[in-house]
Amino acid sequence: MPRQGHLLAALAQQGFRRLYAARLLGQFGDGVFQASLAGAVLFNPERQAHAADVAAAFAALLIPYSLVGPFAGVLLDRWRRQRVLLVANVLRAFGVLIIGAEILGGLHGQPFYASALVVISVNRFYLSALSASLPHVVDMRELVTANALSTTSGAVATAIGGVGAIGVRTLIGGSDASYAAIAIAAAVPYLLAAAVVRGFGGDDLGPDDVERSRRETVAEVARGLVAGGRHVRARKAALYALVTIGVHRLAYGVSTICTLLLYRNYFRDDGFFRAGLTGLGQIVGAVAIGGGLAAVLTPVASRRLGLVRWPALLLLGSGLVEVALGLPFTLPSFLVAALVLGFAAQGIKICVDTLVQQQIEDEFRGRVFSLYDSVFNLTLVAAAWLTALVLPEDGYSPAAVIIIGVVYVGAGLGYLRLGERVNPVVRHTSA
Repeated sequence: MPRQGHLLAALAQQGFRRLYAARLLGQFGDGVFQASLAGAVLFNPERQAHAADVAAAFAALLIPYSLVGPFAGVLLDRWRRQRVLLVANVLRAFGVLIIGAEILGGLHGQPFYASALVVISVNRFYLSALSASLPHVVDMRELVTANALSTTSGAVATAIGGVGAIGVRTLIGGSDASYAAIAIAAAVPYLLAAAVVRGFGGDDLGPDDVERSRRETVAEVARGLVAGGRHVRARKAALYALVTIGVHRLAYGVSTICTLLLYRNYFRDDGFFRAGLTGLGQIVGAVAIGGGLAAVLTPVASRRLGLVRWPALLLLGSGLVEVALGLPFTLPSFLVAALVLGFAAQGIKICVDTLVQQQIEDEFRGRVFSLYDSVFNLTLVAAAWLTALVLPEDGYSPAAVIIIGVVYVGAGLGYLRLGERVNPVVRHTSA
């Protein structure tokens, strides 16, 4: 069946369209909120936070979530996911209202970071529930295309929300009041997403064949987590994919934070190419375009090359691009690199999401995707600490660019070697 046929088949499912709309609305709100947070913390003259301060906040607040997150995954496999999605959206809306008030009140330091990163943690939990729910609204043969459309469109929606918020900030100024208004505005798409999710029946999104009526004790949750870990360990295809994307996220996270520091402290405006928060908006737009291209090409490429070879090639290409376009340290080269690396990152994620969904049984899927999100958070913490402890405040480090490129290439070669050993079936069943 051609790619267009897979896409039309997925969109023909009412459940998929509703879940897709909930993702777009929620991730649009994420973009608005993240832009307000980045502006308030890093580009607001009233709040001169240093990279080390941000790294400390990430470590103090995301590490606890990363340790608790897998336990939440066990609950995703016990609780109705429709209810999880509904409550998560309401909590996010309430959270951004509080953060808006904190920005307006001039709150600084750990209490402010705590509020902001709690919302970020709920966002990750929400995305885990969306991923665990997807196989319930599309046929397995449409899963690659559904993942490509959902995750990439979600990333584009986040970028649109962020760029839109930056545009509003340009019009209304960069004061605490402006960033507070932008943060509060993020509550609107969150509440709309909650309204969309209410259209699902309580059992429509799973989990299947799981006893939901009893309340979980701590010991039962712990045993469920151990069972989920064993389930992943016994499925080497999923295990290698998760390890690989963890390595990728570490390198990509370091690169992202370096870029943020460069645009804040090193680069200067150069005609069309801008530094500061406006320049980061251009970077976000380039990443979104790259992700959109990945949504178009990855389903075709992964069916032809497989769910191992295609992400391995993307990793190898990322290493070359990181060095070739990163070392000049110019605004134009960074913008092109953002597009290509955004393409690669989204393509890798689509393949890993699909492979994990295919390999993991539904009763374990929620906790495995929460483990997945814990990997995301821990690598983000590691990236923040590496940049804060090793790199200069302006982010300029040719050595870091070379090391990141080497890590990408090493991850690609390692995944190609190990993944091909355990994925002879996945290469053919992904079509």
